[in-house]
Parts: sequence; C-alpha cells; structure tokens
Amino acid sequence: MSEIHRRGIDVRELDTVLADDFEFEGEMEFSKPLMLKGKFRGEIRATSDFIVAEGAEVEARIEGRVIDVRGKVVGNIEASERIDLMSTARVRGDLTAPQVIVEAGARFNGLCTMSEPEGVQS
Repeated sequence: MSEIHRRGIDVRELDTVLADDFEFEGEMEFSKPLMLKGKFRGEIRATSDFIVAEGAEVEARIEGRVIDVRGKVVGNIEASERIDLMSTARVRGDLTAPQVIVEAGARFNGLCTMSEPEGVQS
C-alpha cells in the first residue's frame, strides 16, 4: 500500500480564525488563509486556503485554493489545488478539484470530479 504525502495547512500561519461562537449568513470573500470554527450559511469565495474546523457547520457553496474540511459541510466544494476531507469531516455535496484526499473516517455523499490543475491541458 502506498503512503500518502501531502502538505497540510499549518493553522499557526492563519491570519484569521472565526471563533466557534461566530454565526453568519451571506457571502464571504477573502484572499488570505482563514479558519471557520462557527456556523455559516451562504457562499464562500477565496483565492487562498479555507479550513472548516472540527465542530464547525457550513451550508454553502465553497470555492478556494486548498479546502480543508474537518467539520460539517452541506454544499458543493470547488478547489483550484486540493480538497482534504479529514477523518472528522461530514460532507454532503459535490467535490471538484485536481486532488481530493479523504482520510479514513470521513463521510462524503456526493459526486467527485477530478479536474486538471490550472494551466494543464489534457
């Protein structure tokens, strides 16, 4: 069995962490890595990394560079680089990314499309 090697998101390098008492509905756009520990409903567009922390609940369409899911997401996720579903992830929605990593224990219900990385033509 081959070993999985990946560069995880270092939470110590995050500029913004939205606390577990954060509840918001609407649209979020950001360009620096962000972690959500609370609840969000709406649409998320990022040009950087986004982490759904363990215990967080998101009901949204999510776009970003690297999307790391440790909590609950209901909605489609699209990443330009990679989607990581950690062992505590619960996802109901479609995934689109060049790379998708699913740890043992993660729960995923939806379709998965492995797109070509940006700049690569098949």
